[in-house]
Amino acid sequence: MSDQTSRYQRYRRLALDYPAPRILRLTFDRPETYNSVDAETHTELTEIWRDIDRDPDINAVIVTGRGKAFSSGGDFGMIEATAGNFENVMQTWKEARDLVYNIINCSKPIVSAINGPAAGAGLVAGLLADISIAAKSARIVDGHTRLGVAAGDVAAIIWPLLCGMAKAKYYLLTCRPLSGEEAERIGLVSLSVEDEALEATALETAEALAKGAQSAIRWTKYALNNWLRQAGPIFDVSTALEMLGFMGEDVREGVRAHREKRPPRFRDTCPL
Repeated sequence: MSDQTSRYQRYRRLALDYPAPRILRLTFDRPETYNSVDAETHTELTEIWRDIDRDPDINAVIVTGRGKAFSSGGDFGMIEATAGNFENVMQTWKEARDLVYNIINCSKPIVSAINGPAAGAGLVAGLLADISIAAKSARIVDGHTRLGVAAGDVAAIIWPLLCGMAKAKYYLLTCRPLSGEEAERIGLVSLSVEDEALEATALETAEALAKGAQSAIRWTKYALNNWLRQAGPIFDVSTALEMLGFMGEDVREGVRAHREKRPPRFRDTCPL
């Protein structure tokens, strides 16, 4: 690793490189699992934004995935280790909150290049990016309720703001997937491009940001992200309710159903 990347030496799960001057590219790098997020990856993804914010050599960031996927979401092993384990649930809740707020508070503009399946913690970075670019064939899905937990992560803080409450409720309650093209149509992402143009479009966008007036770009981002900071209490409750679900039985059935490739058989009633 070069001197330029020495501050990032502790990151093992995320592949980092510099595709152009003053641009850092962060790549989910577990293609054998469609870039699922295990516990170590989740911790690294949470913490790296503070290092990026403090890095004087970086003006823009690209986030993408290796191979056929952006990120398929939480690793089932991590989910199973969390379910019913109060200490793990609390640690996951803290990281889930920190991940979102660290991205929001990172002063450097972030461009996401969403390729293939995008879900879970990976989708947090994909949708919270300042400019989100999706391949037309991308498959974006928030699968929380199908897993048996409330839609936490980034759902409540960003989906209604991007695509409106009606569309947010439709996709978050039903877990229906969206193509990149449909995500652009409803306003969930900034732009949708042909698959073969995704990498070049993301780099071109990041280069324009890296070469622009840095104070103007960063201050504009800061001001706009106050919309998200205002929604902080909504987000905090959503993640808390997600974690509460990890203490119940539905999440265990959700994981079993995923592993057995069948529809989940959840309880018929809820005491609410």
